[in-house]
Amino acid sequence: MLKKTHIAGAILLTGTLFLAGGCGYKTDPVPPDSIVPKAIDDLRYSVSEKGVTLTWTFPKETVRGTDLTDISTFDVYRAVVPMADYCATCPIPFNEPVQVPGGVVDPESNRQATYETALLRSGHKYFFKVNARTSWWAASPDSNVVSFVWHIPAKGPEDVVAVGADSSAIISWQPVTQLMDGLNTTYPLQYQVMRSKDNSAYANVGTPVSESRFADKALKNGETYYYKIQSILMVDGNPVSGGLSEAVSVTAVDQTPPSPPTGITVVQTSGGIKIFWDKSREADVKGYRIYRRDADEKTFKLIGDVSGVYSIFEDANVAADGSYYYTVTAYDKADPANESEQSREAGIRH
Repeated sequence: MLKKTHIAGAILLTGTLFLAGGCGYKTDPVPPDSIVPKAIDDLRYSVSEKGVTLTWTFPKETVRGTDLTDISTFDVYRAVVPMADYCATCPIPFNEPVQVPGGVVDPESNRQATYETALLRSGHKYFFKVNARTSWWAASPDSNVVSFVWHIPAKGPEDVVAVGADSSAIISWQPVTQLMDGLNTTYPLQYQVMRSKDNSAYANVGTPVSESRFADKALKNGETYYYKIQSILMVDGNPVSGGLSEAVSVTAVDQTPPSPPTGITVVQTSGGIKIFWDKSREADVKGYRIYRRDADEKTFKLIGDVSGVYSIFEDANVAADGSYYYTVTAYDKADPANESEQSREAGIRH
């Protein structure tokens, strides 16, 4: 009887120990902040007739601000909602992610990652977001969400023309009337003007416009700029990015003349008549032109041209007893030069 009691006690003790050791709940391991990447905040997309291309920048830091050396993978999440079922306040039904290979983080540059997909259906709204991972268990917070409505896009604009103006460019093109599949458009169209300094990295200029003409007024005279125009189909108020035009280039042209010279003074000398004026303080003045008319003439004629470093001119081709009137203009370094209005006239009268 004593032996059986010992055995029962041993069984009870073993069961007690088993229950005590298994009473906790297992959870996923929590990665330290030192290896969790910061959230991607520049997820963007471009749509063409082939599908959509997502682009984003490799994160360089962890959520704690320490440097990252590499990203193992990116998780790309996609959600698709038929426009007939779309609810603006409903949760976005993201699918399981597609993994995109990562790579080494370059601290000296903004390395870009891309993902392309052509599996799009017309009349559906698409949502995308991205996470970065340093391991299978260390993922960044969600990126910004991008969304768009897919429809057969419109063709790119044609016959784009760019004309340089003063600190600006005027760009015009033919209105787009067809979709990529050749059918006529039935939705309204807008156009996004894109600009580049090197014909490679283009950025949007302003917001889309409805007209087929755009004035870009933020240019530097003498520099060359490149432009492309993208068509945007407005499907029930949702923008569908379409084709891109061919690139055109233009150089902004200085068309602002200097101010007219002041302080015009005329003095007769033994060798002729000397004309003086106040030297311009405008930095782009290249030179001055001197005009003369006889007392019996109504219009001035050009008689001389001097460098901008001078403010004097001598007219030796005059009669000693003649009456003459002079005026001076300033011109700048533009090609062709912009010439100021004529100064007030000053003269010698006998």
